[in-house]
Amino acid sequence: MSLHPTVAAVTARIIERSGPTRTDYIRRMDHARDSGVARAKLSCANWAHAFAGQTIADKLTMMGGQAPNLGIVTAYNDMLSAHQPFERFPEILREAARAMGATAQVAGGTPAMCDGVTQGRPGMELSLFSRDLIAMSAGIALTHDAFDAAIMLGVCDKIVPGLFMGALAFGHLPVVFAPAGPMPSGIPNAEKARVRAEYAQGKVDRSVLLESEVGSYHSPGTCTFYGTANSNQMMMELMGLHMPSTAFVHPETGLRDALTAAAGRRAIELALSGTCRMADVIDEKAIVNGIVALLATGGSTNHAIHLVAMARAAGIVIDWTDMDELSAVTPLLARVYPNGSADVNAFQAAGGVAFVARELAQAGNIHSDVTTIMGSGIEAYFQEPSLIDGQLVWRDGVSESLDTDILRPASDPFQKDGGLRLVKGNLGRAVIKVSAVKPEHRIVEAPCAVFETQEEVQAAFKAGQLDRDVVIVLRFQGPKANGMPELHSLSPLMSVLLDRGFKVALVTDGRMSGASGKTAAAIHVSPEALDGGPLAYVQTGDIIRVDGEAGTLEAVGIDLTTRDRARRTPAHAASDSWGYGRELFTAFRRVVTSAEEGATVCFSGEET
Repeated sequence: MSLHPTVAAVTARIIERSGPTRTDYIRRMDHARDSGVARAKLSCANWAHAFAGQTIADKLTMMGGQAPNLGIVTAYNDMLSAHQPFERFPEILREAARAMGATAQVAGGTPAMCDGVTQGRPGMELSLFSRDLIAMSAGIALTHDAFDAAIMLGVCDKIVPGLFMGALAFGHLPVVFAPAGPMPSGIPNAEKARVRAEYAQGKVDRSVLLESEVGSYHSPGTCTFYGTANSNQMMMELMGLHMPSTAFVHPETGLRDALTAAAGRRAIELALSGTCRMADVIDEKAIVNGIVALLATGGSTNHAIHLVAMARAAGIVIDWTDMDELSAVTPLLARVYPNGSADVNAFQAAGGVAFVARELAQAGNIHSDVTTIMGSGIEAYFQEPSLIDGQLVWRDGVSESLDTDILRPASDPFQKDGGLRLVKGNLGRAVIKVSAVKPEHRIVEAPCAVFETQEEVQAAFKAGQLDRDVVIVLRFQGPKANGMPELHSLSPLMSVLLDRGFKVALVTDGRMSGASGKTAAAIHVSPEALDGGPLAYVQTGDIIRVDGEAGTLEAVGIDLTTRDRARRTPAHAASDSWGYGRELFTAFRRVVTSAEEGATVCFSGEET
């Protein structure tokens, strides 16, 4: 089917807008490619240093100077369930390389922190900044210039966007991403949400909550809700950096190990062929495909920030207007928690990414004429792997959904749009994820209650001060103020207020989670309060209108740009800037760009 005209128009606009920066990026990547094979440029002493710690057999291969050397960048640690499987992946990749007469080395590691552990804690203020630090760490790993291709091992929230950004600095190389997969399903998501809501109301104690959480997060692998981590994996496939349909294969299986080995072999094949560098895979069409796939599956709101920074790393400039226009014409094909009750394992069983890729391509919602690590075109991503008699076999994915409560065709979607909206008005620009919010809860106009910390909101809730129709305004949570922590700990209490029959919404310059829930939340408000944004002038009792249908974010009857702003004294940030490592990121807070510009320090100060 021909490309949808809106998708074509948005892509054309992105190409035009990105002309200077994309041209400069490709020029730099061409220069790096044309300077020759990396290891050939190293002196004998430098090259000897690079493989001094290898096995004798690998040393002999590397001394020959002809075999490709694969650089592994890993986000392994064994505190994160999603990253624990990466402990064994390097050896799988080394063996795969040796079987092809090549070598593989761990080039370096990156930090990998977990928002699930730091949620509601001071360490969450480092979470978003960790993405750019990961990008820098990946750059340090690959800057040894001893590699012909790279493979990136990462799964979770900031890790994959950071690896993506860092790898693009070496976009003259072929780069493959290899995931670890989700843990098996635990207790039902509805049960988990019920216990969290009861704990927020004081109906159950901490031991009951902990038992529920342990039942949810119980083994190696990614958390099974469709948050940022699993959104990452889906997008890596639709942007052509994974082996097909590898995102949601469980970690501790023979199939996962076979797919990891296949990813290493593919990276080496691309190095030998001299084709398919990352700079060619990630172009404007690939970025649009990633956005559309995110929207079609009801993915994480965090990518309204991450995708901007990720695209910029390839010289591509996108904004929330692009996402909003694409969302308006993207059918919602999936209902996965928090947009539904099913988890990613059920999504995979119903048809998974292969089904989504085929449906979007055939409906004309994504570009099919793209370059991927599998070659030309998107069709390879309609396939699924299986392990038969120890051999990896690829077959066409299902042509019809096996569970239409979870996954639907483009001809009969859950809704006709993608559910991510741009809202704007005299409070600034923000995004709101309406795909998980019932239509009757998408428009809220009520007096606001203004807070400057999560703890203040929680205290007001416990005191019964929010038992009314209310717009909760939580400000000074932007990247410049405190690193833009996720505010997911507020989701249970807002759900309780909604269940009590009140109209409730959240307006914040901070982030919610990839697990953004059933209440209207206008998030990432830009400009942020600390950067002169109107939120700094809002006062408790002001009437705020959040309209996820019309795209409105307004302080009703107040002019916060001129007259009424002059009559009000702006509030000031109350957040600490020290402790838990926060003082180490002072420079980041000073130079970070706005949320709509990707909340990044990697490209701050550069003209777009």
